[in-house]
Amino acid sequence: MCPKNTSPKKGVDLIARGQYGVNPLGTATFIGLRALDPILQYHLIHPTKGLLASLFSKFSISTIPVSSLPTVSFLSLSLPLPHWIIISLSSIAALKQIFWLLYTNKEVVTPSTAVAVGTFNSVVNSINSAFFIASATSAVYATPQITIPVLNEQVSLPVALGALSFFVGIAMETVPEIQRKFFKEDPTNRFRICDVGLWGWARHINYGAYAIWRAGYGLAAGGWGAGIFMGAWQVGHFVTHSMGLMDDYMAGKYGAKWEAHKRKVKYLLVPGIY
Repeated sequence: MCPKNTSPKKGVDLIARGQYGVNPLGTATFIGLRALDPILQYHLIHPTKGLLASLFSKFSISTIPVSSLPTVSFLSLSLPLPHWIIISLSSIAALKQIFWLLYTNKEVVTPSTAVAVGTFNSVVNSINSAFFIASATSAVYATPQITIPVLNEQVSLPVALGALSFFVGIAMETVPEIQRKFFKEDPTNRFRICDVGLWGWARHINYGAYAIWRAGYGLAAGGWGAGIFMGAWQVGHFVTHSMGLMDDYMAGKYGAKWEAHKRKVKYLLVPGIY
């Protein structure tokens, strides 16, 4: 389906579009909060000392048994393989966003923006961790179980497919951001709208990619229901909020060039679909 060139609803953008520079406190806050998230997720889902398991036991909520899960040791820490996968997703997401801040982003990130972004990611990841730990929602024991060739260990299909979708989404978000950075740094492209690489496929390809890796994270943690919910919720936010703000910003900056760009790059989030 190819959507019409209509603007979604407006709102407030966390990023100060067009305001370039570095806010040291904002940068430090952003990096600190994002770096803390994998540590938080580790303490939430730890199989014997996990905060979520302890909390759930007080409310008689059943948690997943871990005795039959394959254990992997890394950096003197031993955890079941599915637990390592969830912590890895949290860690890679944090590293990717820190990379974005330090390398590809040019706009000022204020302390309030840093707190909002860091809190949002930790809250959403913690919700996924709760899905992961609770027996009723966890993807760990879903069927079928498949073997990971490198480790020769089994995980459920939702965990494996979710992790794969996560990595695809992270790559699809990072690559166009780097492509845009190189495009903008070329003096011959001054006053031009980036339409090279993946930006020629969809106008907001990075938003679509973000929704993919968010859905993958949810799928790996809470199975099909969590994956679909996380992906749909994120797409809904982009359609009703973020894309409208970006459309207004680009129209104000580029005028008729932006309208021509929209006619050229017809898809919004996912090439060939929407």
